[in-house]
Amino acid sequence: MSLTPAGRRTAAAVLTAALLVPLAACSSGDDGKEDTGGSTPSASGSATGAPAANLTVLAAASLTDVFKTAGAAYEKSHPGTKLTFSFAGSQELVAQVSQGAPADVLVTADTKSMDKVKADTGTPAVIARNRLVIATGEGNPHKVDDLKDLADTKLKVVLAAPEVPAGKYSKQILDKQKITVKPVSQEPNVRAVLSKVELGEADAGLVYKTDAESAQDKVDAVEIPDDQNAIAKYPAATLKDSENAEAAAAFVAWLSSPEGQKILRDAGFQKP
Repeated sequence: MSLTPAGRRTAAAVLTAALLVPLAACSSGDDGKEDTGGSTPSASGSATGAPAANLTVLAAASLTDVFKTAGAAYEKSHPGTKLTFSFAGSQELVAQVSQGAPADVLVTADTKSMDKVKADTGTPAVIARNRLVIATGEGNPHKVDDLKDLADTKLKVVLAAPEVPAGKYSKQILDKQKITVKPVSQEPNVRAVLSKVELGEADAGLVYKTDAESAQDKVDAVEIPDDQNAIAKYPAATLKDSENAEAAAAFVAWLSSPEGQKILRDAGFQKP
């Protein structure tokens, strides 16, 4: 028996709560005031005219660092608005939306993932692009120079799982070059791939350029030529079940604004 939207939201609440609670600190609410959770703020709104609200944003794992910065900037310019982020692989986010997770905005690392829930979202807008690099240990101890080196069976390579956007892009570029790689593990999101390389549990892995830059004191990035690479697109959209539709739309629009775009560019993301 299919559930109503309200029923789906209830069924997903337990799943989402586990992800959202630890990430509440990503918001800029460091003024010592008690977190009011999902209640509607009493503030009259921001100077830009967008209504104040508590917004839950489901975002691709590769946006973890930049969205913490973006969230702090947005809350500063939109008094009374609180952003809570839930970061995961795009396939996990899509599953949450399909199950009726209570959220306001969805941002994935590929358009195909967003297309799977088009009945549940507003019209998406691509806010940024990204590209893959080969992440190695600091100093590149195994002298990885290009994609062909990843086929070396003596090299411990880790990739994102095939259902993850980063995994799909990795397979795409390896297949294009007719390179066979036998990964020691396939991870649920690209940040898990990066972590394996950071911790020395893998010699190399395919990650987004922005991920490698976020850990440049722990990993080296080997560039992949344009003609061998894949470009990731990040669409953002409001969720139709959002109880804060106007505020959610304002945040999505802000991501394409000069301020939002500068934060994304500074983090290494490419123009939409």
